[in-house]
Amino acid sequence: MPAAALKQKPSPTQSTVQHPVLFDSPYEPLTKRPLPAGRPRQWYVSHNRRLKAMRLAIALLDSGIYLPAQARDETIRGTAEEIGMRPPSDTTCHMVRALMRYSR
Repeated sequence: MPAAALKQKPSPTQSTVQHPVLFDSPYEPLTKRPLPAGRPRQWYVSHNRRLKAMRLAIALLDSGIYLPAQARDETIRGTAEEIGMRPPSDTTCHMVRALMRYSR
């Protein structure tokens, strides 16, 4: 059995870079700020849906799925499960494919 077949496939969010990447300063995530008050509920729903779709699109690209045709609903939901996210709705899956289509 070839040695390449024994290597484990990296997870969708794992970096595959072969050399260490040096940063000028240690990474510190930005502090989360509350969303602005006074907006209609639908604004918050669509905002969170867009954020979820972006996270899923990035995970799919990292896992080697580059075309929207490759990203079926089952694939997107499987990726969401791998990265510890609740399964997305059909609308969110559609949004993920749209993000992949228009980012080219």
